Amino acid sequence: MSESEPKVEEIDAAKAEKIEEIKAEAEKIKAQMQSGSKKDEKESIETESKTQPQKEVSEEKKEKWGIAHIFSSYNNTIIHITDLTGGETVAISSGGVHVNADRYESSPFAAMKAAKAVVEIAKTKGFTGLHIRVRAVGGVGSRVPGPGAQASIRALARGGFKIGRIDDVTPIPHDTTRKKGGKRGRRV
Repeated sequence: MSESEPKVEEIDAAKAEKIEEIKAEAEKIKAQMQSGSKKDEKESIETESKTQPQKEVSEEKKEKWGIAHIFSSYNNTIIHITDLTGGETVAISSGGVHVNADRYESSPFAAMKAAKAVVEIAKTKGFTGLHIRVRAVGGVGSRVPGPGAQASIRALARGGFKIGRIDDVTPIPHDTTRKKGGKRGRRV
């Protein structure tokens, strides 16, 4: 405890000095206001006008957000960027467009290529940020996203977008959905 006491005193002394400086500045301002000199008013107006344009410049830079819908199964990865309402498509691409063999459609490489293609289109349309919705097959299928989901999210982040929320929107039934194959199952 004896070691910590001097530190507290030093901090209190520093705080007291700052408080005294602030009080002195406040007294100067009061004196200027009471004297009513026009020169001081002009200087204060000029300093305020100098600081205001900087704020306006930062406000002019508007952000444009969209939603990146990523459907990732074990057969393919589809990346679909829309506006915030989800009604207008901005860009869409899938892993199958960027690779030749069917077995590579769901690979992380194909997902990255699809994400890069979508990033280029969205950048040209002025989007700066994305909320991400990841979806697996769901229902009676797998509830785990495929291997391309993580790679596509990373590619979107590296593309220069601000990432907002990342949601899992896999459809999960609360009772059950009927599996395909009929009453007697799949007959081999």
